Amino acid sequence: MDKLITHTGIAAPMRQNNVDTDAIIPKQFLKSIKRSGFGEYLFDSWRYLDIGQPGMDSSKREINENFVLNVPRYQKSTILITNENFGCGSSREHAVWALRDFGIRILIGKSFADIFYNNCFKNGLLPIILSFSIIDEIMQWVDNTPNANITINLAKQEIIADNTYNFEIDSFRKKCLIEGLDEIGLTLTKADKIREFENHHFSKMPWLNTN
Repeated sequence: MDKLITHTGIAAPMRQNNVDTDAIIPKQFLKSIKRSGFGEYLFDSWRYLDIGQPGMDSSKREINENFVLNVPRYQKSTILITNENFGCGSSREHAVWALRDFGIRILIGKSFADIFYNNCFKNGLLPIILSFSIIDEIMQWVDNTPNANITINLAKQEIIADNTYNFEIDSFRKKCLIEGLDEIGLTLTKADKIREFENHHFSKMPWLNTN
């Protein structure tokens, strides 16, 4: 998992409330268990005017010019500013994979669905919760500022936009993002102790070792 210490990028405002995971990545794209290849279909039913299917060449599809990520100034956004209850609906981890594969690294919102929120940290995507008034303030600044760049300093827990805002984050999750550790990577940091335990365990009960 890539480390996340600081990040600067273009921010796009997504004003819909209750954006569910089927909107983030529709159900027909869930057949693959790879973490890549989903970015092309992120928000598929909102980005395009036809019904998308796996394997379609999206470059030849008619886009919805009114959707925020199709607006030229937001097409290279790596930060989404969201409203209430983003990521609700089913627990599909594919929703986070699609956001990451598209290039989104930071979500700044009013609230997130619990399972989606946890899945973000497991995949190197930082979800930040701020008060309703601050989110509205940031969205208005983004609207009024072409190519609005926002900087997130995870180490200092700061967001730098028109103003500087502080945010809260669990210290363990913060450490994992900064060090680039997912659950597997975290386990591998204890590899020496795991091998020590296995050697001791099999020395006492060698019949259990089938290798």
